[in-house]
Amino acid sequence: MQSRLEEGKDPAALRISPSRPFPLRLLQFFLVFLVIGLGASFLSMYMIRHFGIQNVALVQSTFKPCFEQPVTIESWIWPPSSLLHTMNDTELFWRASFVPRIKSYPFKRTPKIAFMFLTKGPLPMAPLWEKFFKGHGKFYSIYIHSLPSYNADFPPSSVFYNRQIPSQVAEWGMMSMCDSERRLLANALLDISNEWFILLSESCIPLQNFSIVYRYISHSRYSFMGAVDEPGPYGRGRYDENMAPEINMSDWRKGSQWFEINRELAVMIVQDSTYYPKLKEFCIPHKCYVDEHYFQTMLTINTPRLLANRSLTYVDWSRGGAHPATFGKDDIKEEFFKKILQEQTCLYNNQPSSLCFLFARKFAPNALGPLLDIAPKALGI
Repeated sequence: MQSRLEEGKDPAALRISPSRPFPLRLLQFFLVFLVIGLGASFLSMYMIRHFGIQNVALVQSTFKPCFEQPVTIESWIWPPSSLLHTMNDTELFWRASFVPRIKSYPFKRTPKIAFMFLTKGPLPMAPLWEKFFKGHGKFYSIYIHSLPSYNADFPPSSVFYNRQIPSQVAEWGMMSMCDSERRLLANALLDISNEWFILLSESCIPLQNFSIVYRYISHSRYSFMGAVDEPGPYGRGRYDENMAPEINMSDWRKGSQWFEINRELAVMIVQDSTYYPKLKEFCIPHKCYVDEHYFQTMLTINTPRLLANRSLTYVDWSRGGAHPATFGKDDIKEEFFKKILQEQTCLYNNQPSSLCFLFARKFAPNALGPLLDIAPKALGI
């Protein structure tokens, strides 16, 4: 009988082996893993629904890249690379109000003067200021608050290039004017090297060279904010009793809008939430002009010992009217500057001085040519 089995094959190998039972321990492990997975899924959905997806993302944020840049002191002290940002005023003022509790700096710091220009648009005196700033780059910063619609066209070589800050409309006599000044201060405070802050307009000019200005301001024991207790209708007559108890009649002060203050006072102005609402509600045109009273009153209440109680900016009110005199090309003579620079008396660090003004306003655009001609001799610029 011919064999049905192929040659070399074991008949036992063709038998079907009975299936092994599934290991009980492996089945238990699988069930535990399934339960854990389902529990984690339900937990994630619960956290997303009740706490928001940001909280879940916190778990992922604990993972750091392999080549993360080290955090150094320079990352905290360098000024912003661009003055343009997306912070609103509330965010900006909050950020600018940060103050180190340790007074000494753990790095080399060159104190700077922040020159803050409050303008509508162009800076007609820019060529004169360019000469003033030349060669002193590490001792100053520049900030420009103009109308939001204005686009400056300064060349890259100009000290004013890309120095505009995010701005809003400022109306004469309204709180929006003080808002713009606080905005300038807040942006300047973001640079920790800025120690002194000067408010200027587009019609301002320097009366001294940069070295004299820097030495005068940096060696002063006081900040220069005029704050006078004026009894007449344009002083105490503008006070509203609704400002009490935060502001009493005896606290009420009036002074020039144009100031120079140190960093301590700049922070005080930016962080204020006590006097601002009172002035905004009860000091309104044409009864009251807030830019002549707000900072002057607030700083007199809080830090009178730090104020020289005068302005560094010369203004001529002798011609009368609601606005000071404007100087044109015909006014630019040596006798004009002799009157401002030599025929004045004031106190500097509690000592008599004839050097009382470092800046002056208001100068018309047509005065620029004569100013550039006379600047080397009359102003030392």
